[in-house]
Amino acid sequence: MNLSDVVIILVRPEESGNVGAVCRAMKNCGLSRLRLAGASALDEAVIRARAVHAVDVWEKAGIFDALAPALADCGVVVGATRRRGHKRGLSMLPEETARFLQSRRGSAALVFGNERTGLEDEEIALCGLSSHIPTAEDFPSLNLSHAVQIFAYELFRALGASKPVPGEWTPMDMAKITELASSITDSLALLGFYKQRGREYQEKFFRDVVSRAGLSIKEGAYMKDIFAKAAQLAQNQER
Repeated sequence: MNLSDVVIILVRPEESGNVGAVCRAMKNCGLSRLRLAGASALDEAVIRARAVHAVDVWEKAGIFDALAPALADCGVVVGATRRRGHKRGLSMLPEETARFLQSRRGSAALVFGNERTGLEDEEIALCGLSSHIPTAEDFPSLNLSHAVQIFAYELFRALGASKPVPGEWTPMDMAKITELASSITDSLALLGFYKQRGREYQEKFFRDVVSRAGLSIKEGAYMKDIFAKAAQLAQNQER
């Protein structure tokens, strides 16, 4: 993976100055793909003033109404959050995140939450992985642009000198991964797997596992066919 494959996504940002500072932090470290999801009304003049010579990052930024569509073309999604818990998933340090992405291909998204509230549980649920920056217990909250700068630095160190790996392997993006997870649970439903609740959790489980595995499109199609054929064979036996 290269720096050009990494997308920085700001969810519900409220401070225009922070968005401009994020542009600077990104360009300092060779990152150029910025997306905003569910942003409040922002002052573009403030953004441009704070971005200074990184204003081109802002000018090319993608604007989305919600997080899910902003992730659709990303194969790996990492949510930055200091909160721990069962719903928050596996968590890595920024340097571990950067090393993890070294061995991946396709696009990866690093998702940062609102300045005051961070990422909500529903937003974290869209992330296959989470990452956190260790801080002092008596003052754990980081400024948004500072958090992005720490991750950007680690990504620059890990990915800055990398080159594309030749070959025809094409990784699945998040849209295809979500479709595969839905197809698998559809097949399991035909087998009578969900007589009780649990499909929603398993669909997220399959989505997260496939995302972390970095399956190719061909491998994803093969996995889909295996589950579909198993469901079809079971139905034929019942007739």
